[in-house]
Amino acid sequence: MADPLGVAADLADAAQQDRLEDPDDAGDALTLAAEIAEIRGKSDAALRYADRALAAYPSGDDPRAGFARALRARTLFQAAGREDEAMAELTALRPFLLIQPDAPAYVSAALDSGGRSAIAERWLSEAVDTLLGERATAAGASAQAITAVEPPVEVGPPESPGVLFFLLQQRHRVRRDLNLPHDRHDDLADRLETQLVRRAAQREGGQQDLLFWPRAEFDRLLAEHPALSEAYGPDWDEHRARLEKELVRLASAGGTGLSVLSATVAGLGAHASRLNGDLADPQIRAGYASELAARPGARIPWPPERNDPCWCGSGLKYKKDCLPRSRS
Repeated sequence: MADPLGVAADLADAAQQDRLEDPDDAGDALTLAAEIAEIRGKSDAALRYADRALAAYPSGDDPRAGFARALRARTLFQAAGREDEAMAELTALRPFLLIQPDAPAYVSAALDSGGRSAIAERWLSEAVDTLLGERATAAGASAQAITAVEPPVEVGPPESPGVLFFLLQQRHRVRRDLNLPHDRHDDLADRLETQLVRRAAQREGGQQDLLFWPRAEFDRLLAEHPALSEAYGPDWDEHRARLEKELVRLASAGGTGLSVLSATVAGLGAHASRLNGDLADPQIRAGYASELAARPGARIPWPPERNDPCWCGSGLKYKKDCLPRSRS
């Protein structure tokens, strides 16, 4: 069985030596290394990897950088006498609660790790109030219940819910852990979750996600997560065949501007960690696909010309490689 700290060191070395399939994944790889080190109680290594991850991301506003900063705060909570540094890091991330869907999960998880779940509940509640257009009167004012009319809430499609959905769900979880009484925002969280599940059920049997795993990434994916062979195929040939057939189906239905999204195991793992989710969850993978879709460099246009190199990167002509797979 692989040594987790050895895996973390290998990830960090791969990022340092530009050996990753996609150089844009350097920050994700280093963040994953930091998370492994933090879980194993190696605070110094975790802080070192987290600092390198933050330097690797193109912008401090990148949602992935926010998770790395929250992870850094989690590690600082474990170090004696550095609680104030941890809180300063998280306070700087607090505005992200209003704009980044991942932020409620990673900020509240970091606060919880430092024994500050009550602060997490307050921050999440105030963010919900802001987005719903409700503000408490003032400190020390009457505790009379606010009776504002609840506005319509847009949660977005099942693979890309809105910020408010994630705020409400995370707030609901934190309040449950604190044994706080159910309030009307908890009711709203329950209703939105039901709505999301219903939408997902309506889409079942529809378009599969178009994540494409290059050969080395596919082998690593199944080695680390063998259960995902059901979603992506038992081998690379079957994986490419499934994608080609789906693309042909979409084109036949009138789809245009089609492409596959070049995925990496480190990228998916980092996305799942930011949402405190499981790679086996189709919604987590769909969310990762949405994240990749926003990166032009991750898109591989389809179809190529018959005599052009195949989209899968095999080096063969399209007509000799994946084109026939749609007929198999």
